[in-house]
Amino acid sequence: MRIETKYHGEKELQEADILTFANGIPGFEGEKKFVLLAFPDNTVFYALQSVTTPELCFVVTDPFSFFLDYHVKIDDATIETLKIEKEEDVTLLSVLTVQDPFEKTTANLQAPVIINKKNQTGRQLILTGTPYETRHALFPAGVAKGE
Repeated sequence: MRIETKYHGEKELQEADILTFANGIPGFEGEKKFVLLAFPDNTVFYALQSVTTPELCFVVTDPFSFFLDYHVKIDDATIETLKIEKEEDVTLLSVLTVQDPFEKTTANLQAPVIINKKNQTGRQLILTGTPYETRHALFPAGVAKGE
């Protein structure tokens, strides 16, 4: 299957590459199929691209690469919905709000994207009762400039 993407042009996908979000993503409930695409020359940032809407793409990252003390407890409903059996089957991602300049980019730690790699299902989990917010600075002041 070939799709048009926001950042990668036209891409060829296999059915096994497609992630299914049964309830969509909050604000985009009608979007059920996504694919995770790596950006060239990096191992940290990915595009969570809608399979059906080329202009709908979220830039995401592994939050543990930037927030060493980040801790998420996946609720039982999510574990059941995604049929998670083992922790190793889970990929957890944070949606970024990309800013110009890039050093001002923020991460949404309050609503991580949970993916079960084993069955290619996903869900955005809204955390409650945590100190996490929707806009945490990805790069602490001065770090991005090497200060």
